[in-house]
Parts: sequence; structure tokens; C-alpha cells
Amino acid sequence: MILTAISVALPASLLGVLLVMKRMIMVGDAISHAVLPGIVIAFLIVDSRESIPMLIGAAITGVLTTVLIDFLKRKLRVQEDAAIGTAFTFLFALGVLLIAFYAGKNTDLDQECVLYGDLETSILDQLIWNGRLFGTRAIAQLFPLSLIVVFVLILGNRGWKVWAFNSEFGNLKGMKTNLWQLGLMTLVSIHAVLSFESVGVIMVVGLLVLPPACALQLTTKYSKVFIYSACIGMLSCVLGVFVGGMINISIAPTIVSINGLIFTTIVIINQIRSRIIA
Repeated sequence: MILTAISVALPASLLGVLLVMKRMIMVGDAISHAVLPGIVIAFLIVDSRESIPMLIGAAITGVLTTVLIDFLKRKLRVQEDAAIGTAFTFLFALGVLLIAFYAGKNTDLDQECVLYGDLETSILDQLIWNGRLFGTRAIAQLFPLSLIVVFVLILGNRGWKVWAFNSEFGNLKGMKTNLWQLGLMTLVSIHAVLSFESVGVIMVVGLLVLPPACALQLTTKYSKVFIYSACIGMLSCVLGVFVGGMINISIAPTIVSINGLIFTTIVIINQIRSRIIA
């Protein structure tokens, strides 16, 4: 369970740093919710929870969400926060309704699974070959994504900096910042669909927001923010699994709650320190 949770936390905490720096965290939140209709429609078409059809459905819905938000904001002159809220609440509600009407009665794909995940029983879906245990399906899906996210961030380090802090300058230099943004949104969509079954949307959104927020309270250095965010995300997973197991409650919300406590503690310590220095 710890490895599964960490496999969710690592890419989320790293991608979340860029979203927070760009002040686009609500867009990431919107996409994490809005990919649900794409997942359900893909499931209904192929009648299977295989990853590739769901990834395609989630990627398409994630891109459509970004396009819809941009359309509402630029063409219809809707306020940005209202455009984001409209897009993700409508699409997420649509996905929940699709589950209730078409999938809920005949499969374990249900609303509770989407919200809270099934981290406690994910260890039962094991990958065994030649009598040897090679992990679980969730880890096999999520661990490669963690490696891809780390590789993409390192390889495109300079481009991500320009996109996050000065997109206008990047456009003047011929850098297509829209493609960088689209790439980030695609990674968030893929992460959401791979994480839904194991941990649910609550943990996905929580890990996109809270570890980066904690890290930015500790440092403003670009590279260190990523390191601190990843460490805090993984630490909260370890603590969440143990605390959730001890008091017998759902682990995914426990991990997010511990992340919130870490953030609150850091803010209080910073406030005390600033008053002492003053």
C-alpha cells in the first residue's frame, strides 16, 4: 500500500509544483475531476478496465476540458475561476451520472471507488509470473509514470522554467508555450486515470496541491521546491498508511489530511519564526 501511494504521490507532487507556480492549480483540479466522463465512456465502449482505452478517453477529455475553459474565458468572456468551476463541475457530475446509470449496477466501477479509491485492496490485484510476485497492477501502471514525469521535468527543465515564469518571453523567443501547457495537462490527465481506481479523486487532487504548497513555504529555489514537494508527498503517504491502518479508516483521505496538517504546522512555525525575528 505504501508503494502504491508513493507511486501516486511522486508524479502528483512534481506536476503540482508547476501548476502552483503558474497559478493553474484549479485547472489541474478541474482536469482531475473532468476526465471521469472519458474514463466511463471508454469503459462502456470496450466493456473492460484495460488501461489503454481509459487513457485515451481521459486524455481526450482532459484536452477538451482545457479547450472548454479557454472557450468560456476568451470567447464568452466568463471569469476564469467561473469558467474552471463550470467546466469541471459539469463534466465530473456527468461522469458520476454515467456511472450510476450505465456501469454502477454491473461492475465495481462506482462513485465510492472514484471518490475514495480502493487502496486497501489494491494489493490483492497482484502480478505473478512463473510463480514469482512482481508487484501489483497499480504499481506496474503508476511507477513508470513516475519515471516519465521525472525524465520530462529534467529534460525540459529550461522550458518549464520559461513557461512557468515568463510565457510571453518564451513566445517572443519562438517557444510554443501552448504546447508545453498541453503536455502538462496531458500528464495530469494520465496520472488521474491511472490513480482513480487505487486512491480516488480526493487523494489525486490533494497531492497535486498540498505537497507543492508545503514546499513553497520552505523554499523559493526552483529545484529545491520539486525535491521538498516530492519528499513531503511521500512522507505523508507513509504516515497515512500507518495511521489509517491503526484507527481503521480509509487511507486515501487520511493521507490528504496528514498533508494538510503538515502544511498547517509549517505555516504556524513560519509565522512564529517571523515574529521572533521581527
